[in-house]
Amino acid sequence: MKINELVKVKKFRDEWHKATVNIIYTNNWIIRNLEQRANKKDITLQQFNVLRILRGQYPKAASNNLLKERMINSTPDISRLVDRIVAKGLVMRAKNSKDKRSVDLKITERGLQLLDEIEEDMMLRDLINSNITEQEALQLSNLLDKFHGAKDK
Repeated sequence: MKINELVKVKKFRDEWHKATVNIIYTNNWIIRNLEQRANKKDITLQQFNVLRILRGQYPKAASNNLLKERMINSTPDISRLVDRIVAKGLVMRAKNSKDKRSVDLKITERGLQLLDEIEEDMMLRDLINSNITEQEALQLSNLLDKFHGAKDK
């Protein structure tokens, strides 16, 4: 279904307006799908994001500040978010030996196992593969990079 049918608009002001609405609609569609899939494993999308960041740091520890910098969706209270995944046994917290004000965070074996179980589902390949080719996915990614001002290096 085309965007004008989905949002019930007869005519957009111009193609830029149409593209903007389409990006917003698509973003919300993706988020809804990802949240549903994360909820099946009793985590949120933000918790999934934290686990992926911590896995990327593994076996080294990470700080709350590193998580804030790398989060796709910013969150005002990273400490509370971390508290929830620590309580689930997916992350462990320890005092930093060099800076007593800082806390070291590491993903646990249970967190790594959860990522292994859920990650393929979170890539939305089943939805994306059925609608666009790999070449079109590359083209879309390049267009989105261009849209938000990324420059080729």
